[in-house]
Amino acid sequence: MNNKIPVLAEVNHKIDTLAKMNNEINALAKHLPEVRLMEVCGGHTNTIMTYGIRGMLPKNIKLVSGPGCPVCVTSQKDIDSVIELAMQGEKITTYWDMLKVPGTKMSLEQARENGADIKAISTAGQALKYPDSIFFAIGFETTTPMTAYLLKKNITIYPTHKTMMPAMRALVQGELKIDGFIDPGHVSTITGSRIWEELDVPQVISGFKPEQVLRAIHLLLDMIYKKETRVINDYDEAVRKEGNQKAKAMIKETMKQTDSEWRGLGVIKGSGLEPREDRLNAKVKYKDLLETVISTETPGCMCGQVLKGMIEPEDCPLFSKICTPQDPKGACMVSRTEGACAIAYRYK
Repeated sequence: MNNKIPVLAEVNHKIDTLAKMNNEINALAKHLPEVRLMEVCGGHTNTIMTYGIRGMLPKNIKLVSGPGCPVCVTSQKDIDSVIELAMQGEKITTYWDMLKVPGTKMSLEQARENGADIKAISTAGQALKYPDSIFFAIGFETTTPMTAYLLKKNITIYPTHKTMMPAMRALVQGELKIDGFIDPGHVSTITGSRIWEELDVPQVISGFKPEQVLRAIHLLLDMIYKKETRVINDYDEAVRKEGNQKAKAMIKETMKQTDSEWRGLGVIKGSGLEPREDRLNAKVKYKDLLETVISTETPGCMCGQVLKGMIEPEDCPLFSKICTPQDPKGACMVSRTEGACAIAYRYK
């Protein structure tokens, strides 16, 4: 029984801390018009939905989800291209989350059921077990260093890596009014905090615990109230100003900047990364074959609008009716930890 006392004390302290933060947020909100804050990272969306943070906030403080799910922003054309390579006999390795993403004709999982050699892996390093396979490389700066390592080991990749800054710049300049960003914590461990200073909007780099997310919201509202525009690194246990220099150097050594197509956002200049060596780039090696690939989105799917923060998942006419995690019709319903629709479905 005595062993439970420290645990209860810790829980009560956390409840008191969260309640105090929520009171401070409500006090600030009384002095503000409608405010839209975007959490860029799918991990933050997961925390927000898990702990009901949106429901705790005053009505004039809106949280909208951004394009922080790498599975979700991978373009339909890229998914269909990898499926085509697999169906033409090329061996593929990819992350588990990619298997269920709907393609125009089928998913990678369905291609595997039809005889394609597709191996699902949990980490990029596991691709080294299959050196004659093409690694379907996805993700932001967080996962790019591992792909860079594979390139140094002469593993061929199908590249869809994306960098977050160009997308956030496009969002700031877009049609949706964004008053502040909760910046992506994991991405920032690689990029560092300095990179976000380019954006003329209040930002907080946050961890993923509920109290960290609430503190980020409070800090953003405080900056908006004071009419300040800066970047606050509230995740300094993991994020440094200059980021991970070794990881950034390896990316620069093996990869080059390119334009990249994002689901929902279109082609964003300078937002992609591809191998410096064409011999390791499946897009180049199989260019003639891939030119025949034709892609179309699932009719009625509004994943693109969800990724831009224009609508909530529940606003999509397919959500929870014919589009579910068991039978996803759009990419946003696939990744259970980062896909906005999958998270909303789980906690609806």
